[in-house]
Amino acid sequence: MRILLVGAGGVGSAFTAIAARRDFFELCVVSDHAAERAEKAVAALGDARFVADRVDASDPAEVAELVRRHAITHVMNAVDPVFTMPVFEGAAAAGADYLDMAMSLSRPHPQHPHEQTGIKLGDEQFAVADQWERDGRLALVGIGVEPGLSDVFARYAADHLFREIDELGTRDGANLVVTDDEGREVFAPSFSMWTTIEECLNPPVVWERDRGWFTTPPFSEPEVFDFPEGIGPVECVNVEHEEVLLMPRWVEAQRVTFKYGLGEEFISILRALHTLGLDRTEPVRVKGVTVSPRDVVAAVLPDPATIGPRMTGKTCAGLHVTGTGLDGRPRSTYLYQVVDNAWSMQEYGHQCVVWQTAVNPVVALELLSRGTWQGTGVLGPEAFDAVPFLDLLTEYGAPWGQRDDELEETDAPAQAV
Repeated sequence: MRILLVGAGGVGSAFTAIAARRDFFELCVVSDHAAERAEKAVAALGDARFVADRVDASDPAEVAELVRRHAITHVMNAVDPVFTMPVFEGAAAAGADYLDMAMSLSRPHPQHPHEQTGIKLGDEQFAVADQWERDGRLALVGIGVEPGLSDVFARYAADHLFREIDELGTRDGANLVVTDDEGREVFAPSFSMWTTIEECLNPPVVWERDRGWFTTPPFSEPEVFDFPEGIGPVECVNVEHEEVLLMPRWVEAQRVTFKYGLGEEFISILRALHTLGLDRTEPVRVKGVTVSPRDVVAAVLPDPATIGPRMTGKTCAGLHVTGTGLDGRPRSTYLYQVVDNAWSMQEYGHQCVVWQTAVNPVVALELLSRGTWQGTGVLGPEAFDAVPFLDLLTEYGAPWGQRDDELEETDAPAQAV
């Protein structure tokens, strides 16, 4: 296996640190628009299998040229989703398999954005799934942590825990705190601000069997979810996310949702950015310079790759599944993974959110290299057997957990007499 990693930022650099401990590939070309960033990521490893190169991720032809030059078999996309389609198209043009952690962007319905879907996440990729299948190539989309591990959990729940599923509810929360040099808590998102703005301010998508996909206003349907391993209760709200667009394609359920524990301060900041137009991606002229407002916001905030030493706490990604268990009784189960920032910094030198995102595509690539996972076309993680993935994830030192909630006696099914 010969991998082209596109993007050497926080997640990309964590990807290389994790992959360096495995032996399933012969080459990993680490590429970025900033050559020095790719070179820094490679230099930190001291591993001859990793080499640095430069790429313009907005140019499919340049991605394809890099694939051909290095005889790449698998393109791993670790850049912001605005570049998903150019990287996806470049991989296709050069005949390589492809993986990403964020699918092609959505565009809200022009007349009814908070009721009806427009162009959905991943629509542009699924539109050419037949071509990928005819070419005998695989595009494994949404294989980060969320989407990614959460989707693997959905497959596992359907195959091993539930007879019927009422709701697949991805729930993400944390108790992370970032401080400045004086020890004061500061606003510093632990993931790409560009991506965070995109998914949090777009109309959230919900899927129901009787309605299909529909949208709601941002931050709708707040609920307090109790996260495990000391994180505790966090208010979560609806957010646009790939799981809702992926899970119903392969897993039977009555409802699919995604809710994120943003917190009151974060929601207030996002609303203010929207009010001021600072969430827009269209360039504007400022004193003779053309800039995107969203790019400016992302540029002035701390780089998520650098905040690890000033971060404390844990992050939790998981899937809350409700329905009927294999024994015919009502069941409520939370499948999850918690990562402590102190552990990921000590063990890998990368903060917990980017590490947790990066470990899953490394696991998937290893399964593909072994032939354990096989497929053609545009597929989500739900299309594959979950057990080998979860077993290998544990082997990587990233164990997952399962919490079965106790249901009230009234929730039990009536006994036949």
